[in-house]
Amino acid sequence: MAIAVEMPKMSDTMEEGVLVAWLAEEGDAVSAGDVVAQVETDKATMDLEVYDDGVLLKKVVADGASVPIGGLIAVLGKEGEDVSDILAKYDGAGGDGAAAEAPSAEAASAEPAAPSGDGADAPQPVPTPADDGGRIKASPLARRMAQEGGLDIAALRGSGPDGRVVKRDVEAALQGTAPAAPAPAQAPAERAPDRAPRPTPTPVAPRPAVEGETYEAIPITQMRKTIARRLAESKFTAPHFYLTREIDMARAVEVRKQLNATAEAQGLGKVSFNDLVTKACAVALRQHPNVNASYLEAEGEIRRHHVVNVAVAVAVDEGLLTPVIRDADRKGLAQIAEETKALAGKARDKTIQPADWEGSTFTTSNLGMFGIEEFTAIINPPNACILAIGAIRDVPVVQDGEVVAGKRMKVTLSCDHRVVDGATGAQFLQDVVRYLEEPMNLLL
Repeated sequence: MAIAVEMPKMSDTMEEGVLVAWLAEEGDAVSAGDVVAQVETDKATMDLEVYDDGVLLKKVVADGASVPIGGLIAVLGKEGEDVSDILAKYDGAGGDGAAAEAPSAEAASAEPAAPSGDGADAPQPVPTPADDGGRIKASPLARRMAQEGGLDIAALRGSGPDGRVVKRDVEAALQGTAPAAPAPAQAPAERAPDRAPRPTPTPVAPRPAVEGETYEAIPITQMRKTIARRLAESKFTAPHFYLTREIDMARAVEVRKQLNATAEAQGLGKVSFNDLVTKACAVALRQHPNVNASYLEAEGEIRRHHVVNVAVAVAVDEGLLTPVIRDADRKGLAQIAEETKALAGKARDKTIQPADWEGSTFTTSNLGMFGIEEFTAIINPPNACILAIGAIRDVPVVQDGEVVAGKRMKVTLSCDHRVVDGATGAQFLQDVVRYLEEPMNLLL
């Protein structure tokens, strides 16, 4: 029976996806866990895996097509199977463009499914066998990974069923932990070509200018659509109020300098001022459960979270992403710094995954590196608050009746008044200030 491949929901805010590029062709035999296409969501470009074994009978949408969640993308089944019933059932609801008709490639022999993830109980590798046509047995994903990594698929040992090369085998070879397969006694008569390497997603291009126009039309990306919708909902649904404090950062500057000197001596990464703020907020959130909360109107409840997951806003070309530092109150500054740097890198190169951005209970947004002294941020739902962080400034301050040089930083807490009252937000911010003005307390 033919199987419909639908657009999955790849993030908590996704409503539709754009099929960036096909990685499989009609007529290809695929197994559960194989990647057949790349999909652009509102957060990143992600791999689309199939959940069943079969032959890719029909690509329903073309590269660049927008497909709503649940829309038809492709049809799997047995070679030669009729797909008209499935196409009629969806009635063109798969997306905004049908795939161009093309002659199907000769299907490879059907192969048993192989698990795509690593496992401690994985079977011992065996030399990679070839099928009756001389083609090395390997999943499409493994072939693509091997080609991208410059590996000869025939030189790898397969740990999948019947010695099939799967994802974990290529990963092990790339890490230098897997033995190569012995050379076959007799070379195959003719080896089928490996799959083409993964195409690089094409950036959204401006619409060609029309004579007489005085503007440039830029298509709205999935990410920008979601940012517009969610922030509009937040701003016009959650009653915002704002609390601003100025923080004496002199001690924080000194402590950071000491920490980074120690980190450099030990070959560790540096701690940023943003990492100090993340830790200060996390510790204060543990003490203020009414701030570490969400307003859930549909459920009729205010939810106080038992975990402290701080999201850190990261600017990317298409907009803004908020990767999450989980259990930030329980982590040291070095670990927070390392995770933040790694997540920011994944956000910028669009390899970030749903597990990296979902589940935040509080958010910070820092524009200090751009010289911005003070600003207000829109709450990142379903969080109750977001902290806007300005630049550290050298300013004259009065101390013991004398004007001296000081280092000051302004922060503004945006609060959802449905959850947080003025005094609650002020007390939370008071503790954040206290931790940043005496940062040694963060190390205890």
